[in-house]
Amino acid sequence: MTSRWVALVLSVAALSFGASVALFAVPATAASAAVESAAAESAVAPVVRCTFTPTPDNPAARPVLRPLPFALTRGTVDVTFHFNYGPVTVRLDRAGVAPCAVANMVSLVLQHFYDRSQCWRLSDSERLGVLQCGDLYEVEKGGPGYKFPDEVSGTETYERGTIAMGNQGPGTNGSEFFIVHSFAHIPAQYSVLGKVVRGMDAIDRMVKDGIVPTDPNGPLDGAPKHPVKIATASFGR
Repeated sequence: MTSRWVALVLSVAALSFGASVALFAVPATAASAAVESAAAESAVAPVVRCTFTPTPDNPAARPVLRPLPFALTRGTVDVTFHFNYGPVTVRLDRAGVAPCAVANMVSLVLQHFYDRSQCWRLSDSERLGVLQCGDLYEVEKGGPGYKFPDEVSGTETYERGTIAMGNQGPGTNGSEFFIVHSFAHIPAQYSVLGKVVRGMDAIDRMVKDGIVPTDPNGPLDGAPKHPVKIATASFGR
């Protein structure tokens, strides 16, 4: 392997199919071709191609490598966000509509991107009841230094417990995500990652503690009154 084409094995996670290796790399045509060939021949699970595009005008808030442009399309992955209110476990569905978004979150968790971060937005209106996290600086600022396309079918609904990608417009996904604590009456334009399987009571306590409203979102949309922080994000429960 030359110095230009570098692939890093960051972790081996025991997931639905036994040991599933997560790979990340700098942009590398040769490395991508090698991984594509290996993935195509793998009996473990099918893969789909993903596109992660650098955003030099919006550099990474914390150094991370982009995922390789492939994602598994079978099985689930449990990720636990260790909030100051208690742990919240989400089950990411690789077999759903958004396998690339799942692969991206797995990558960011493996690289500790979400560790020591804060959730800047909480809403509790009839239209939108979500906790928004994943931006390191402030609302919609502080991403991973790349973006990737939306993965939606057009039939998505965002009921209580849904975890989905947040964005700043079509095709601008990065690290931002939201968890629905009531219901989100929004267009089917946000890639659904999976569901909360443990810890909704912790999110309910965040909502109960209230909101500091910020214009122009209205009195039920703003920063959590008591700061909501993620100490670490890890795999499993």
